[in-house]
Amino acid sequence: MNYYYFETPIGMMTLGEEKEKLRYCLFGKGVLDGSLQKSAYLIKAYDELLEYFHGQRKIFDLDYDIQGTPFQLKVYQELLHIPYGQTISYKQLAINIGSPKAYRAVGHANHVNNISIFIPCHRVIGTNHRLVGYAGGLEVKKYLLELENASF
Repeated sequence: MNYYYFETPIGMMTLGEEKEKLRYCLFGKGVLDGSLQKSAYLIKAYDELLEYFHGQRKIFDLDYDIQGTPFQLKVYQELLHIPYGQTISYKQLAINIGSPKAYRAVGHANHVNNISIFIPCHRVIGTNHRLVGYAGGLEVKKYLLELENASF
């Protein structure tokens, strides 16, 4: 696996890829198994991320190597269906995947999402429209939702 650190408007992020599939988009400088190398694929992912931050990209054009339990993978697939600029509650997301009482498990799946922003767990909010929980911090979540002009 190749990984590299990139500076973004929300701080340093670590992007990781394996076999030209994005596997990580983590906040801060992460140390991953593999080689610290700025591959052509990571540069493409970074360019798309910058386009997103500059309001020029609403949909990413990358392949992902999504890791997780079968339940987490269902959550991540559903996250990919939340349109840019829209939000959904943890409860509604649980209902959408057929597990209406599993909203806390949905929250945990979001918390361990290794491909932040690209798999948009920032678009999930509390039932009362409050910003709750985000691996990058609530200020980052608020920034991303405001960037997308999402109501919350």
